[in-house]
Amino acid sequence: MSEIKPSLGSSSLSFATLIPVVISGGVGSRLWPVSRALLPKQYIEIPGMVGSLFQNTLERVKGLDGVAEPIVVCSEEHRFVVAEQLRQIDVGAQLLLEPYGRNTAPAIALAAMEAMALGEDPLLLVLPADHLIEDTASLHRAIGIARTLAMSSRLVTFGIPPRSPEIGYGYLQQGDEIAGGGVDVVKFVEKPDLATAQRYVDEGDYLWNSGMFLFRASVFLKHLKIHATDIHETCTATHAALERETDFARIPDAEFHRCRSDSIDYAVMEKAGGVAAVPLNAGWNDLGAWDALWSVQVKDGDDNVVSGDVLTEEVYGSYIQSESRLVAAVGVRDAIIIETPDAVLVANREDAQGVKKIVDQLQALGRSERLAHRRERRPWGSFESLASGQGFQVKRIVVNPRSSLSLQSHQHRAEHWVMLTGVGRVECDEKVIDLQPNESTFIPKGSKHRLSNLGDAPIELIEVQVGDYLGEDDIERYEDNYGRLPG
Repeated sequence: MSEIKPSLGSSSLSFATLIPVVISGGVGSRLWPVSRALLPKQYIEIPGMVGSLFQNTLERVKGLDGVAEPIVVCSEEHRFVVAEQLRQIDVGAQLLLEPYGRNTAPAIALAAMEAMALGEDPLLLVLPADHLIEDTASLHRAIGIARTLAMSSRLVTFGIPPRSPEIGYGYLQQGDEIAGGGVDVVKFVEKPDLATAQRYVDEGDYLWNSGMFLFRASVFLKHLKIHATDIHETCTATHAALERETDFARIPDAEFHRCRSDSIDYAVMEKAGGVAAVPLNAGWNDLGAWDALWSVQVKDGDDNVVSGDVLTEEVYGSYIQSESRLVAAVGVRDAIIIETPDAVLVANREDAQGVKKIVDQLQALGRSERLAHRRERRPWGSFESLASGQGFQVKRIVVNPRSSLSLQSHQHRAEHWVMLTGVGRVECDEKVIDLQPNESTFIPKGSKHRLSNLGDAPIELIEVQVGDYLGEDDIERYEDNYGRLPG
C-alpha cells in the first residue's frame, strides 16, 4: 500500500482515517459440503443473497466518512478468488497473503503494522469476512460511536444483544455506561454450557462477542507488545520481510512459522484494561453452521428453507439444498440435507455444529472432498473432474477470454485434449497449433506445453489424463502470468 486514499466513502475526515481490515482466512468447515478449504463459505453466494459474504462485508462500509482502501488478510490459496470478487464490486484492496492460518491476533497485528507503515496512525475496523448484517444503517451508527471511543485510545468491540442461549458464541459482561455511547467491558467469557448461556440471557447484562473491533493501530500494537510479546516480536520480523508486489504482499513462511497461533480475544482483549463495547442490534449472524443459515432465511408454510430441485412430503423445520440432482425427502423434521455433485450431508438441525467432525474425518482419511469441489476455479478459468479410475482421469476445462494456462510439464502423466467450443492455441514443445471444435491433440509425458484462449469468449475442452500419478502437484511451471512460479 503506497498511500491512504478514500475509496469506499466520502472524503470527510472528521475522525482519523478508517481502514477496514477484513479477516478472510477461515475455512467454514461447519458449512461443508458447500464450503471447502479451497473455496470456503465467505466466497460462496448463499441462496437468497446477492454476492458473497466477503463482498457484502466490503459493501457495508461504503458510505462511511474517511474510509481508506481496505486491507484483506487471506490465504495465499484464495488470492485469485479474492481478486476476482473485489473486481466484481469495483473495490481496490491491499492483500496480505498468509501461507497458513495463525488465528486472528497475528493477522490483525500484521495488518496494523502495514497500516502504521503508511506514516500515520489510522483507526482499524476489524471485520470477519463471513458475517451477515441485515441493517447497515444501525451498523454505521455503532461504528460512529466506536470511532469516538477509539479516538480516546480505547480498544472497542461490538457486542450483540443475545436473542437466545447460544453455546457457540463467547460473551461479554457489560459494565457502566459510557457518556456518548458504549459500555465498559467487565470481562470476556468463553463459550458457556447451555444452562450458563440461559442465565446470561436472563440476567440481561451480557452480550454476544461478535468478533468485530475498532481501535487505533498503535493502541492495539501497544497492548499486543505488553500482553503477547512473542507474537509482537515475530510479527515485527515477519512484516519487515514481506514479499511485496503491486497489489498484494506475501507473508514469508521463513518468519511466520515461528508465530504462535492465538486469537485477538486471548492474546489482547481479555488482558487489556479500558476495553469498551458498543451494543449492535443490526440483524447480526456469523452463519457458522447450517442451523444459522436456516434461522436467517425465508421459510415456507412448513417452516422449511428449500433451494434447488427438491420435493418434500410431510417435511417440517428443515433446510434442504440441492445443486446437481433431484432431492426428495419424506417424513422428516428439523433436518439438514445438503446435496453437491460429489457429496451429500444429512444431519439433525440441532446437531449442525457436529459437521466439523465429519470434516475432521475427511482430513484424517486424506479425502479430496474436504479440499475442493469437483469444479475448481483457477485464475485462468476452471476445471471439473468428470470421472477417474486406476491410471486415468477425465476433466472438463474452461479457459476465460484472453487467458492462458502456465507453460508447464508433467513427469507422471500424458494428456489427450478434445476441443468442444471455441479455438484454443496449443503449444507443445516446438509445435504450435490452433485447435478447432471436434479436433484433438496429444500432450506426451514430460513435454513443455500451454493452452491459451486468444478470443473474446470462453473455450471448453475435455482433458483425459493417463499415467501412474494424477495429482495436481505434478506440475513444473516455466512461465506463468499469475505469479505462481516457485520463489
